[in-house]
Amino acid sequence: MLADVIDLAAPTTRRGLVLAVLLAGQVMVSLDGSIVSVAAQTIRAGLHADDAEIQLLVSSYLLTTGVLFVTCARIGDVLGYRRAFLIGLGWFTGASLLCGLALDPTMLVLARIAQAIGAALLMPQVFSLIHRHWEGAGRSRAIGVYSTVLALGVALGQVAGGLLAEVDLFGLSWRPVFLINVPIGVLVLVLAPRVLPSSRTEARTRLDLFGVMLLTAAMVAVTLPLIFGRDHGWPAWSWLVLACGAVLLGVFVRYESTARHPVFDLAALKPKGVKPGLAACCVVMGCYTVFVLALTLHLQSGLGYTPLQAGLAFVPYAVGFGALSLSWNHCPPRLRRAMPIAGPLVFAAGAASAVLLVRDDGRAWGFLPLLLIAGAGHAAAYSPLIARVTSAVEPRFASAISAANATGPVLAEVIGVAGLGGLYFAASSSADGLLLVVVAVAVLLVVATACAAASTRQFGLRHTEMCLAES
Repeated sequence: MLADVIDLAAPTTRRGLVLAVLLAGQVMVSLDGSIVSVAAQTIRAGLHADDAEIQLLVSSYLLTTGVLFVTCARIGDVLGYRRAFLIGLGWFTGASLLCGLALDPTMLVLARIAQAIGAALLMPQVFSLIHRHWEGAGRSRAIGVYSTVLALGVALGQVAGGLLAEVDLFGLSWRPVFLINVPIGVLVLVLAPRVLPSSRTEARTRLDLFGVMLLTAAMVAVTLPLIFGRDHGWPAWSWLVLACGAVLLGVFVRYESTARHPVFDLAALKPKGVKPGLAACCVVMGCYTVFVLALTLHLQSGLGYTPLQAGLAFVPYAVGFGALSLSWNHCPPRLRRAMPIAGPLVFAAGAASAVLLVRDDGRAWGFLPLLLIAGAGHAAAYSPLIARVTSAVEPRFASAISAANATGPVLAEVIGVAGLGGLYFAASSSADGLLLVVVAVAVLLVVATACAAASTRQFGLRHTEMCLAES
């Protein structure tokens, strides 16, 4: 077994193997989130599912993970991050097998919910283990690779979903969409116990069940109407439940401030620059999800792209994101400080330019380099900032910052799809809907720039105060 802490002086191959195992689990979950959306039409035909069942198949995964991320991150403190990672991975792999063997839509939806439970337990442990066992420049590099995997997982999901939607692999129709996780999961399950460091917490920790129930009720009340409200015309119940969710979140925050064993330790958000930094990251990730959704819909329904062609169109975006996520920490310090502020603006400019070029002409392949620029802007906005945020939080708060990094983007995604997705579907045409969405995304990315600027300024003040305290 490896040591409890990944020593920066340890052989690169050893540290790389630990990171590879963690990210193999992460990429399974990231890929699975988008692959099903792209292959939805094939699943509908194969199981004779109706629109409501397909919507539930996609939405139930998002709802379940959004509700459980914070609690599952805390479970990592109780069980140990390695053990929680292994349980989540095994659960996710088994549920993927059940999804692939589903005989009807109801069985598939239930298996998909089970799959989401495994994903919710697995994902926070990846970030917690990185935060707890890497330090300094090593942590920045690990977070850069982690960020790249997030983007590549989504892009690969788009491509794989489109490919499997068009190729009847082994006569299994849509089933390989889920079954592809099984051999990967088994391999990682074999390697992980031999590779991952143990992660026992310094103090005895228990799970506050009342806090868990309060948070679960609040998250269900917030996410449920946001996911299903638009398709039902935003009835009165959706606003009432959403208001109850906001009240419950306020009660939860108040309770957590005095709890002996908080589910989410609010002390993780106290260092200067953390809150606006997380806000900027969440806005950027939410904008990304909405932009990808709107552009995918337009490419397929508006311009007649096949699912595979639509998936391949996002490869340049993933390349731009991955290249900058892996290289930003080699840039001069002044440029690194400016990236989170300039990144959202580059993202907005690249996305808007691509939309203007492709909205009416599906053969205008010049939009692909613009997507590469947008992806690089996205990486500049996210990767350096999340690395800076995590560096400001002590390792004992690893689960809390991991929960915030997982839950915040999901909530931003749900809110963005509910709000900006409504703009797309309310427009008179797919092209007009895409234009409305990208304008709204550009405005929100300006807000992200303001949050990143505030975070950068506060981090600067914090650094000055620390230097004065040491002198």
